[in-house]
Order: sequence, then structure tokens, then C-alpha cells
Amino acid sequence: MPQTYTVEKDYHNSRFDRWFKAKIISLPQSLIEKIIRLNKVKINRKKTKSSYRIQTGDIIEVFDISKFKISDRPKILKYKPSRKEVDIYDDYILENNDNFIVINKPAGIAVQSGTRSFKNIIDVLKDTKYFENTKPYIVHRLDKETSGVLIVAKTREYAQLFTALFRIRKIHKTYIALTYGKVSSKINTLTDDLITYDNEKKMIQKAISHIRVLKSSSDYSYVELNPITGRKHQLRKQLYNIGNPILGDDKYFINRRADKTKKKSKNLMLHAYKIKFMINNLQYNFKAEYNKDFEDFLKKNF
Repeated sequence: MPQTYTVEKDYHNSRFDRWFKAKIISLPQSLIEKIIRLNKVKINRKKTKSSYRIQTGDIIEVFDISKFKISDRPKILKYKPSRKEVDIYDDYILENNDNFIVINKPAGIAVQSGTRSFKNIIDVLKDTKYFENTKPYIVHRLDKETSGVLIVAKTREYAQLFTALFRIRKIHKTYIALTYGKVSSKINTLTDDLITYDNEKKMIQKAISHIRVLKSSSDYSYVELNPITGRKHQLRKQLYNIGNPILGDDKYFINRRADKTKKKSKNLMLHAYKIKFMINNLQYNFKAEYNKDFEDFLKKNF
């Protein structure tokens, strides 16, 4: 007799193979395809495909798959935050409801764990009271050294919703940055073909951002940025391309002798300042105040 499952609302419109890995057994994709070919799973009494988008209420039957075992894989280590680290996130919360939270992400912590970043926001949030009965879902990212507005979904349904809104550009973000040099007030839009690499494959991606100079001097500029596209390191690369790299950026910078006499910054002076979007005809607007380093630099130099 097969084991029978009913698809919950949280997995509505998810791929079947992702549901299978999460709810049944996390097997390599090749074994999931083999299980499907052997008619070991059926959805609504019919043979399925791994790419099938399951719907709330679908009946999934899983027949005997005991011979399929999880392959030996390196154990993924999770970051274990201290109680102090968990409690401090109360100070960063901008919004908390049943479907998502919005935080003012501090600089210096990655959104998720990576090869160079063990400590991360997601593993910290898992242990907070805001995710007692669920888990955090990433819907967008900020660079480790970038501070500011970050949305984290509480349900798979809202994670998919936010992902869709970002994809169709219905979520509008505003950043502020402090740069070296005087940014020309004549520049209103930055348009670039940015080069990225996926393993060894070279990719060229169109990047568009609107820019407005708020204050400037011969040494520095304080600018507002509205990215239209969402490319990796987009704003950092685009400001570098016009000769005005962001203060504190140790990846995209210009080695100019004159810069050695200017004030340096130990932090990346890029901040996700505002975000706005609409869900079910309700407008959401959030603003994250910048940190003290940012504020001090503004006061001393403008």
C-alpha cells in the first residue's frame, strides 16, 4: 500500500521534485527521475513529472522506495548564534506580521551561509521568536557589507509571491551611497553591460539604475540610487564604472594617488534605504535609518 499525502497550501505551485526532497527524502535528482520512471509516485492517481507544479489539495501516493537511500554527503554546518545575538534582532525589526518580517540589516553579516560567510542572518533568525512556528525564506539579498531594508518571508506562499514581484519589477528599492569624487549631476541613469561568470561561462547582463546627486563636494558625493534591474554587485560596479567607487569598497575601487590623502572608510557606505510594494491592493512602505558611521561621515563632510 502506498503512503498518501495531501499537498498543503504552503507548497502550492511548487515543483514536485522540490516537495519530494523536502517532505519525503532528499535524493539526487537522477534518483528522483528514476523513481518517477518506475511509477513509484503518482499525483491524483496519475503518473507525474518532476517539474509538475503541485497544487493545494493534490493527493500524492508514494509506493515502496525503501531501496533508495540518501547518498553520503558532507554535513552542512549551521551557524549557532548566541542568545545575545538573537535578542538584539528586536532592535532591527521594521515590520512583523503573519507572512513576513522586514529588518534593518546590519552591515558585516551575510544573508545566508556561504563559502566565505559562516555567520548569517537566516541562521540567526531561525532562533528568534519571529520564526517559532515556521522558518525564514530568502526572497532577495543584500551584500554582506551592505546595510538596510531586507524582507524575509515566513511562508513558502509569500516567498513565491515576493519572488514573483521582484521578477516583474513590482518591488521598488532605494539605496543611498557615499562615493569618492564629484558625481556629475547631469547623469540621471546608469546603463551598463555587466560581465559575470558562472563557473567558467562568461555572461553579459544589462544593468539599469537611476541616480540622483543629493550632495557633493570635490572629494565626495552623497547619492540616491534606484536599481531597475537586480544584478550581483550592480550599484557597486556601476559607480565604479563612472569613476566614483563607493567608500569602503575593497573590491571595486580605483588606485589613485590623490585618494590616499582622503578619508578612508572601514565600512562599505552603501545602504538599502527604502522599499515599497503592493500586495492585495495594500501599499507597503518601509524605511531603514542608516548607521552611525554613515551619519557621522555626512555630518563631517557635507
